[in-house]
Amino acid sequence: MGISQSPTFVDLHPATDRFLDDVQSGLARTPKSLSPKYFYDDRGSALFEAICGLPEYYPTRTELALMREHVVAMAASLGSSSLLIEFGSGAGIKTEVLLQAMQPAAYVAVDISSAALRAAADRHAAIFPGIPMIAVCADYMQPLEIPGLSAFSASRRVIYFPGSTIGNLTLDEARGFLRDARRLAGPGGAMLIGVDLKKDPAVLHAAYNDAQGVTAAFNVNLLERINRELGADFEVAKFRHIAFYDAVAGRIEMHLESQCAQSVSVSGRRFAFAAGERLHTENSCKYSVDEFRQLAQSAGFRARQVWSDPQQYFAVHLLET
Repeated sequence: MGISQSPTFVDLHPATDRFLDDVQSGLARTPKSLSPKYFYDDRGSALFEAICGLPEYYPTRTELALMREHVVAMAASLGSSSLLIEFGSGAGIKTEVLLQAMQPAAYVAVDISSAALRAAADRHAAIFPGIPMIAVCADYMQPLEIPGLSAFSASRRVIYFPGSTIGNLTLDEARGFLRDARRLAGPGGAMLIGVDLKKDPAVLHAAYNDAQGVTAAFNVNLLERINRELGADFEVAKFRHIAFYDAVAGRIEMHLESQCAQSVSVSGRRFAFAAGERLHTENSCKYSVDEFRQLAQSAGFRARQVWSDPQQYFAVHLLET
């Protein structure tokens, strides 16, 4: 066992003023919409971890089972001397499975939620004392320059992006994100990415409309966060959670629907909602294996391997630059 090291924490200061600009511009659109990246304040991150444990929410347990079954093969493909960079580290249970098998030259966790990032990085450092670790608080949906990476002697860079967060992006956004990831990985680099597959709409509906209402609370927390951080006056009880599968677009859509005609102020700027008007808060796109391969290739990656479960609910793709 190596000597325990505390993770290095780097705060790239995801901008609060961008949050305000994005909220105000999103509420001024027709139809109104907000970015799902703003779900993940400390409370939102905790609610999402609760969602991951719900019986209806299959993605987390399915992906975790895939990682446990195939991690030896994944690690062999990625290489033990790689620098592992994870986007959206969250609680990091799947990460621990990968770290155990890979034993990388170093591990870099990137997350927009400072509290979730620190907690996960501290836990990983305690479990894997011999692996140098950097925790970077940043918006990984923006092009990243991470300081300190050149200090590690690594054979290649590997981007790890579990959880099918790629599904929150439009096709053009996903392609741009993958291009940025490919640039960060650099020549000879790789990406290991979780992708939710197309399946029975009833399974999808249940996953985003759980009986305990945790997903609804997660959705509504976005309004509560805007109230807390931006001085808004949303009456959250006057909005309800709606989630449905659009088979033509191949995606789950989440919305908050206004239950009456009302007006809301955000940092002094007012926005009107009609009764029944919806605020679009998230897409969760589902792909077939071939569709995602084509998307990755259009962003400059080579599709090398894919692992999926017997029910074909979820896939983990290995891409190379």
